[in-house]
Amino acid sequence: MVNMTMVSELGEFLRVRRASLQPEDVGLLNYGIRRVPGLRREELAMLAGVSNTYYTRLEQGLSNNASDAIIDAIARALNLNTDERAHLFNLARARPAKRRTVTKPDKARTGTLRLIQSMASTPAIVLGRRSEVLAWNRLGHRLVAGHLDFDAPKSAATRPNMTRLLFLDQHTRELYSRWLEEATRAVSSLRLVAGRASDDPELASLVGELTLKTEEFAKLWARHPVQNCMSGLKHMHHPEVGDLKLNFEVLTPPDESGHRILMYAADPGTPAAEALQLLAAGDVVSEEPRSLSRELRPSTPTQCR
Repeated sequence: MVNMTMVSELGEFLRVRRASLQPEDVGLLNYGIRRVPGLRREELAMLAGVSNTYYTRLEQGLSNNASDAIIDAIARALNLNTDERAHLFNLARARPAKRRTVTKPDKARTGTLRLIQSMASTPAIVLGRRSEVLAWNRLGHRLVAGHLDFDAPKSAATRPNMTRLLFLDQHTRELYSRWLEEATRAVSSLRLVAGRASDDPELASLVGELTLKTEEFAKLWARHPVQNCMSGLKHMHHPEVGDLKLNFEVLTPPDESGHRILMYAADPGTPAAEALQLLAAGDVVSEEPRSLSRELRPSTPTQCR
């Protein structure tokens, strides 16, 4: 059976993107007052070179077998960027609905844990596909969530989620000087994940929870922002060291885990660099290295995972 969630998401994405375009944006003349915002269906169909009937069926979820050539033509007509185009293809390739099975709780790879813990002067966080925190090093924890237990990511029951914290945790909201920018970035990333894994019950639960609990998330989610943000700048106001302007980079392991390693760095010689040094110097080292070494010891020394 076709995954009807994907079909519905496809139609909604097309409607939102169509409504965001004005005739003059795509070289058409605008005649008079329009009853609805954006392009009409027949206008977009004409630009894509398909019949109005066919495009209407696609937008209404009545057709789920559009060819790549048609989807590519619609992407061009909508002026989609690279990330949005990839998202549209994910939605258009309606996959058979999978039978739900019980899966083991996700966890960071041993090598990844070693890597982030070796970077004592670089804040680093390992995220799962739904933005849940699988691990962080001491400085990463102190930078983004010092009010939470350092060991919280070790258990699926206590594991924090960066998107949930961003919308529902007051400390995290106050951490980002440009909160709306950060929130839009988070929702854009989550939208990409939803396009690839619409049958993920945990992802659906997260989206449902945030939609019900915060109108801000609901409004952003309805706009269908899509962006695969791998690097950039974050503006923070940390309760211990004040204002920070940090570069961030996201590394994605070449496997099917969907994990991401989020790392922060300040430009040398800047106040932010000094602030990170102060934050790192204030981190008291206890018995963590001994317990960490036991946790990271691989079961088979020569095994590559």
